[in-house]
Amino acid sequence: MFVEENDAFRIIEQVTVGIFIIDYLLRWITADYRLNKGKWSFVLYPITVWAIIDMLSILPALSVLGRGFKIFRITRLLRILRLFKFIRYSNKIQVLGKVINKEKGVLLTVLGIAVFYVFLTALIMFNAEPHINPLTGNATFEDFFDALYWATVTLTTVGYGDMIPVTDIGRFVSMLSSLFGVAVIALPSGVITASYLEELRNAKNDNSIERKDE
Repeated sequence: MFVEENDAFRIIEQVTVGIFIIDYLLRWITADYRLNKGKWSFVLYPITVWAIIDMLSILPALSVLGRGFKIFRITRLLRILRLFKFIRYSNKIQVLGKVINKEKGVLLTVLGIAVFYVFLTALIMFNAEPHINPLTGNATFEDFFDALYWATVTLTTVGYGDMIPVTDIGRFVSMLSSLFGVAVIALPSGVITASYLEELRNAKNDNSIERKDE
């Protein structure tokens, strides 16, 4: 049963790779329509971002074509890049990419504040908490990385509970981190949502105008 499923998976993989190869060749042949560089379009296309992703997603299949391509087996790790090929076919995902690029200033600012706060709270906790937890008898934070892990988990309000503060200062910092984490997560979510809806409205208005012109 397992062998049959494995054979079926290989067939599906070969068909998928065949489609990717045909897609790559067709895009290369029609590169002039998108790049508008004349004959140079056919030279420039292989070094564009999407062409590189396409090629990297095809390389893992070369090992099944012949023994001479066994060296490319290591590229099987790049199969996950095939997922990026489907992004170009989704308008909604492309809109999301535009939104993230448009609001990258705000998002990077929030990320910078979050990273700074994580390091600050980790430093406070690493020095304020005892190295040996009196409640469990185990080390509270064996090293500074454990403190960073705790600060990140607390800031994102996940709170696994595998590391807990035992001092009053540690608990106070923990409460602040949880409250601050709600704001840090809510702010970029709100910015992305508002900008995403604005992009959808603009796209709808553009489509309406084009239909009226027709």
